[in-house]
Amino acid sequence: MPDFSNKTVFITGASRGIGEAAARIFAGYGANVVLAARSEGDISSIAEEIRANGGKALAVTCDVANFAAVEAAFAKTREAFGGLDIVVNNAGIIEPIARLEDANPADWAQVMDINVMGVVHVIKCSIPLMRETGAGTIINISSGAATGALEGWSHYCASKAAVLSLTKCAHVELADQGIRVMGLSPGTVATEMQVSIKASGINPVSQLDPSVHIPASWVGEALAWLAGPAGDAYAGNDCSLRDDDVRKAVGLI
Repeated sequence: MPDFSNKTVFITGASRGIGEAAARIFAGYGANVVLAARSEGDISSIAEEIRANGGKALAVTCDVANFAAVEAAFAKTREAFGGLDIVVNNAGIIEPIARLEDANPADWAQVMDINVMGVVHVIKCSIPLMRETGAGTIINISSGAATGALEGWSHYCASKAAVLSLTKCAHVELADQGIRVMGLSPGTVATEMQVSIKASGINPVSQLDPSVHIPASWVGEALAWLAGPAGDAYAGNDCSLRDDDVRKAVGLI
């Protein structure tokens, strides 16, 4: 069982799905958890539940597309826990799903602002805190869409391809400072995003039976696994949770 006692984990998009699952799992392994999301209500409730169960958690309202908001969230993290050890860049959207000819450019741009610039903002604000201790792990939630093309998902595919490139570039720049940067491509996960995908009726992913999607808790466990020594093998690249060997290593199958 991982031990993250005295470690601080900052998780974006922590109000539901993968982010919420990761927060609960890291807290269960002893970490100080910072839950960041645009809406305060859900993360405050989750943080309160974690604290009620003996964990340490802080809820911070943060729109990752707003650099000043991200800076403020990291300042609160430092104030509460003194430092930073692990970051999970999970915040991301796929709506509205639409073919390019039907897409609203403003909506397309918003996906890029959250999915790409949000990751840039969080990585940029993580570096000074991690540099202080000479170590840190940044995990970006990736996707098979980073390397594959899907109808109606031009914005999402482009954003995840950009995040994969960011992972590689950040590794090149930060590895010699003791900061590991990697991606986790979880496959299809039983979250609200899959509800939107199903409703769109566009491309084969929308036709998948809900029973094939993995639970968000699997992704949370994989994140904890990558945040430990196992993550060394994936620095600068993506780890795929579709890989049975990875699932076995994490203890999922």
